[in-house]
Amino acid sequence: MSDTAIPVNDLPRASTSTRPSPREIDATLGARFATLPTPKLHGDYEKQGSFLYLDDFLPREFTERLIAAVHAVTPAVNRNYLPGHKAGGSVSRHTLDKLAPFIADLYRSEALIKWLEAISGDKLQLSPEDDPHAYALYFYTRPGDHIGWHYDTSYYNGRRYTMLLGVVDDSSCRLDYELHTRTPNVPAEPGSVQYPPGALVFFDGDKLRHRVTPLGENEMRVSLTFEYVTNPDMRPFQRFISNMKDSIAYFGFRQVFRRKGGKNGQA
Repeated sequence: MSDTAIPVNDLPRASTSTRPSPREIDATLGARFATLPTPKLHGDYEKQGSFLYLDDFLPREFTERLIAAVHAVTPAVNRNYLPGHKAGGSVSRHTLDKLAPFIADLYRSEALIKWLEAISGDKLQLSPEDDPHAYALYFYTRPGDHIGWHYDTSYYNGRRYTMLLGVVDDSSCRLDYELHTRTPNVPAEPGSVQYPPGALVFFDGDKLRHRVTPLGENEMRVSLTFEYVTNPDMRPFQRFISNMKDSIAYFGFRQVFRRKGGKNGQA
């Protein structure tokens, strides 16, 4: 971390009380979803070309647990830099499983998945256990940290959906995006949000062109990504491309090609 980055220890400390059970997570999320106009939100998602933004989504107690996770995993952040495209830090699902298991529980929540299915109109599945992108924290802690224009390309045989959750945002960074870039006969529609802790962004990874603008001096931003798929199968060549991308741009070779059960992991 650079001298001008905000030290993570300066963040407010969140509750580290007993980890809720999957049933408790589902109950809390179910109560939250009951207050949301889900059919209308599904309509908004469709009109916006498979994109939805909510600035107040996650229950406060869950956001506080995610902030606690930032404290827990900061020593394990893998810094990465691709000239002209991205700079920042990442923590893969394999590290989160050890240091912040609440995130895995939240990712697997049946209530959450059913709600996302209602929004997308698609049947969603968990990403394979060896996919480091299934759930990951992304750290912007040094001036200039950013990611350039891209799609969350699916290397799976089906679609891949991205859910972003705001965790820490003491920054001027914005998520810039363009809707309908791959919709025939529909003009591209630009947009930009600065999603705060607890906010949600949900989209079809192959349809939304987006970027995160550079971090300024004395700023910090951390977001959480969940990835769900419609088909968890991947062809060998696509797996190789995905593995190399994840190794170089995000988590490092040890995380991506770690041995598990005597076999190399897949991405």
